[in-house]
Amino acid sequence: MTMRLPQIGAISASSIPSYSSDSSSSDSNNVNKSFWRCAEANPRFQAPKKAIQPDLLLSSQSIRCEYNPDLSIARPTLTEPPVPTERKYKTGCGGGTTTGKGVPVYVMLPLDSVTMANGVNRRKAMNACFQALKSAGVEGVMMDVWWGLVEREVAGEYNWGGYSELLEMAKRYGLKVQAVMSFHQCGGNVGDSCTIPLPKWVVEEINKDQDLAYTDQWGRRNYEYLSLGCDTIPCLKGRTPIQCYADYMRAFRHRFSHLLGDTIVEIQVGMGPAGELRYPSYPEKDGIWKFPGIGAFQCYDQYMLCSLKAAAENYGKPEWGTTGPTDAGEYNNSPEETNFFKRECGGWNGEYGKFFLSWYSQMLLDHGERILTSATSIFNNRGVKISVKVAGIHWHYGTRSHASELTAGYYNTRFRNGYLPIAKMLSRFNAVLNFTCVEMRNHEQPQGAHCSPENLVQQVALATREAHVSIAGENALPRYDDYALEQILRAAENAEMCAFTYLRLKRELFEVENWRKFVAFVKKMKEGKDVERCWEQVEKEAEHFVQVTQPLVQEAAVALIEY
Repeated sequence: MTMRLPQIGAISASSIPSYSSDSSSSDSNNVNKSFWRCAEANPRFQAPKKAIQPDLLLSSQSIRCEYNPDLSIARPTLTEPPVPTERKYKTGCGGGTTTGKGVPVYVMLPLDSVTMANGVNRRKAMNACFQALKSAGVEGVMMDVWWGLVEREVAGEYNWGGYSELLEMAKRYGLKVQAVMSFHQCGGNVGDSCTIPLPKWVVEEINKDQDLAYTDQWGRRNYEYLSLGCDTIPCLKGRTPIQCYADYMRAFRHRFSHLLGDTIVEIQVGMGPAGELRYPSYPEKDGIWKFPGIGAFQCYDQYMLCSLKAAAENYGKPEWGTTGPTDAGEYNNSPEETNFFKRECGGWNGEYGKFFLSWYSQMLLDHGERILTSATSIFNNRGVKISVKVAGIHWHYGTRSHASELTAGYYNTRFRNGYLPIAKMLSRFNAVLNFTCVEMRNHEQPQGAHCSPENLVQQVALATREAHVSIAGENALPRYDDYALEQILRAAENAEMCAFTYLRLKRELFEVENWRKFVAFVKKMKEGKDVERCWEQVEKEAEHFVQVTQPLVQEAAVALIEY
C-alpha cells in the first residue's frame, strides 16, 4: 500500500517524521534501588467537639433529622451555565503549551500498549496510528505507565523498556505525552480490556496482611489499589506506600529527564482505582456492583478503622469509632431503600452522618495531598504539569444525599459542595483537575437512576473556577456520534477546559464515518468558540483530508483489528 505522507503533512501544516516500525530501543539501565524515609506523620481527622445528644446511637435510624443546611458551603444553583470568559492558558496547562482560545485534544492509548514482557504491543499499528493522529491535528497521547509492569518483580528495580520505545515513537511524530503514574490494578473496571495486577512483591505483602486492601462491611477485599489507611505504614518491605509511589516517580524522572517538558508535558498521578482520587466503592468485577447501585463504604480494613476510632474519640463519641454506618444498604440498593441515604430523615444529614462523612472524605483529601506533596517536589521545574483525575459519578446526583458520590468519598450533597474542597486542595499544588463524563447528556440516562451528568460537570467547573484551578476533561465511555462530540464541545467551552483527552485509541475510531467526525471534532476544539462556523461546515472541510489520509487510516484500522 502506497502512502503519500508528505501530502498528509501539508494538509495539517505539520511535518510527519519518518519512523521505522521495526525500530526499538532497549532500556537495560535500571535505577538503583533506594529507600526514602517520609518525615511527615500520618494526618488524622480532627473534628470539633460538640455536645452530643444522649440518645444519638450508631444506627442512623435513631438520629433526629434536622434540616439546617450550612449556606456557607451550599452548592451553587445549577440552573444556568457559567458565563463564558476568555480562556487563558498557562504554559503546560493540562499537558500542553497551547495558548489562545482553543482546546488541545489528546487521545488515550490502549491499556495494554506495553506488553507483560516490557515491549511495545502492536508496534506496526502504533506507528500507523501515531501518524494518523498527528495528521489530524491531535496534540498528543495519554499512556498508562503501569506500576505492575515497570516494578513488577523486585521492589526498587524498574524496567522501562516498552515505555522507552513508546515515548521515543511519540517524540519522532511530534506528539506530546500525558504520562499516567498508574499505581492501580488494571482489570475489573468499566472499559478494562486486559488485566495488569499490582507488582508481585506488593501482592505478596497483601497476602501476608489482607488489611492492606480496601475492605467493605461484609469483609470483602478489593485489590485494585492499596488502602489509603496504610499510606504511612512501612508495610511494603520497609517502605510506606507513599514512599513507593515517590520512588517510582523519581525513577521515572531520572530515566526520562531528557523528554520532560518537551515530549512529556503532563504527569497524571494515580490516586485510587482506575487512577482516580476515590474509594473503590462500585467494583464491577464478579458482578459485585451494577449500575446504578449506590455502592458501599470502604473503611473496614484495620488501618482505616484505627483512624476512625481516633477521630471518634477526639469527637467525644468513641462508640462511633468501631464501624461505619450499619444502615447504608448494599452495593446495588437505591438511596430510598436505605435508612442512611433516604431523602427524609436520612442518617447522612444527622450528626453521626456528618461526622462519619467528614472523616471519610477528609481521609481521601489527605491521601491526595500526601501524594501531591511528593509529586510536585519530584517534578518541580521540569516543565510538566501535574494533574489528578476525579471520577464523574453522575448517578443519583439528582437525589438529596448523592449516595453514590458519598460512598466514593466525595462529600457532596444537596446542602454541601463536595468538589470545592478537592479543587482547593489541588490549587495548593497548582495541579489540574481532570474530570470525566463530559460527553454525557442528562436526558440520555435512565430516569430511575436520577443521573445529571451535565449538572455535575457544571458544578465541578464552578468549583475549579472558585479555587482558581485549571480543569481538563475526558469522556467516560467510547462515543463516536455527533451528539456526544457536540456535548464535549459545549462542556469544554463552558467549563473553560485547558485540555481534553479522548477515550480511546481503538479500531472503531478509524472507521470512515467515525474518523471523519473525529477529525472535524479536533479541528473545532482547536479553533475555539469564537470561530463562528457550524458543525456541518467543519465536517465538510474535513472530507478532503479524510480522503487523502484514507490509506494511512485504513492501515491503522487493519493493524488494530485484534484490539
